[in-house]
Amino acid sequence: MSTKDVANQWAQMCREGKNLECIEQLYADNIVSKEMPGYPEEQVSGKRNVWNKSKEWLDNVKEFHGGNISDPVVAENHFSSKMSFDVTFKDRGRQKMEELGVFEVKDGKIVNEQFFYSMEQ
Repeated sequence: MSTKDVANQWAQMCREGKNLECIEQLYADNIVSKEMPGYPEEQVSGKRNVWNKSKEWLDNVKEFHGGNISDPVVAENHFSSKMSFDVTFKDRGRQKMEELGVFEVKDGKIVNEQFFYSMEQ
């Protein structure tokens, strides 16, 4: 798959709430996922560990009130997307969040992802 194909499939799956299936299908075994400095699990490596990190985040969600995944912007082997969420978490209540995800694709799989957001939430 091309980077554009991976990006569009990633966006569609995330919009459908298929985040864990997305990791299983589109992520490389050696994926590296980076959060903002100071975030727990600031850097996680390996598909299973990234899947577990995402599952933990999803399991902490009490209710989704809304959200949006922008159309991906593709540049050669990278793509980015703005994500916004209005979520009530089990452990910290309701939050509105915005973040930018930047993804690197190699051989039709996502090999790196990095998220940028305000840590003041």
